[in-house]
Amino acid sequence: MADADNLWPAGKRCAVVLTVDYNDIHGILTQAPEVAGRDKTLSVWRYGTQRGVERLLGLFRELGVRSSWFVPGIVAEENSQHIAAIQADGHEIACAGYRHQDYDTLDLAAQSAEVAKGCAALLALTGVHPTGFRIPAGNGAPGFIETLNDHGIHWSSSWRGDDLPFCHPTAPEVVELPLHYELEDEPYFAFNLSPAVPPAQSRIASYSHTLGNLQMDFAGFHRFGLCYVLRLHPEIIATPGRIGVLRELLQCIQQHDDVWIATGAEVAQWWAQTAAPVAQDHPASVYERHYRDYLV
Repeated sequence: MADADNLWPAGKRCAVVLTVDYNDIHGILTQAPEVAGRDKTLSVWRYGTQRGVERLLGLFRELGVRSSWFVPGIVAEENSQHIAAIQADGHEIACAGYRHQDYDTLDLAAQSAEVAKGCAALLALTGVHPTGFRIPAGNGAPGFIETLNDHGIHWSSSWRGDDLPFCHPTAPEVVELPLHYELEDEPYFAFNLSPAVPPAQSRIASYSHTLGNLQMDFAGFHRFGLCYVLRLHPEIIATPGRIGVLRELLQCIQQHDDVWIATGAEVAQWWAQTAAPVAQDHPASVYERHYRDYLV
C-alpha cells in the first residue's frame, strides 16, 4: 500500500464519505413485495420521509458536513420538497436508478434504461446531472460499468472488497468507493416484526455497542489512511435515539484535523487524478477476467 500521507489532499490522513440511501417505501417493496398495501408495515419505511430526512439534514447542518444522497428517480418525484432541501443544503444527489429494483432480475439493456431514466428524473428536478450511482439491490450485468460511464456516471459505491477507491479496469473513468457491511446502519438496526426484517428476526443492536464498533472501525481506517464510507438510511438512523449515535460518531471523527470529510464526487475526482491503475490481482480485475471468460 502507498504511504497514507500521500493518498489524500492537503496532507490529510484519511477520507470520510457520508452516504445516505433515501428509498422511502420502495426499498422494502423490492425486498418484500407482499407488503404492498399494508400501510402499518409501510409506515416503518415512510418514517424516513416523515421525519428522518429533515432530522438528518439538521444534524449535517449543525456539524457543517456535506454528504452524498442516493435517490431513485421515483422517490425524488414523489418527494420533491425533500430533494430541494437536500440540494439547498449543499449535499450531492446521486442516482439509484428510477425504481428501487433488484438488478439481478434485469438484463444489461434494462439496467441501462433504469440508469438513464433515474438520471433524467434527477436532472429535471435539480438541474444537475448526477455523477454518482449505487445499485439499489443485486448486481450489475457484464458491461454495466461501461454503461455507467456512457450515462455520464463518474463514480459508483456498490462494490466491496477494498478499503480504498479504485478505478474500474474496463472503464477507468468510473471510480468505485467500496462499502463495508460494518459501516452501515441497516445490519445493526433494520427491524420489522411481520414480515420479519431481517428474515432471521435478530433483535435491535445496542446503541452504545454499535457506536463503539463504528468508532473502532474509524480508528482503523484512520490509522491505515483509508476511505471510510458510511452508508445510512433516514428511516433507520434518524430516529430520536439513533441520531445521537450518529452525532457522537461524527463529532469523534471531527476531532481529527487530518480527516478529509468530502462528498463521493469530490473523493472520486481526486482519486481519478492521482491514483495508479488497478492491479491485476485486485478483485475488480479478477472479476472482469472471469466473467469475460464466461461470456466467450
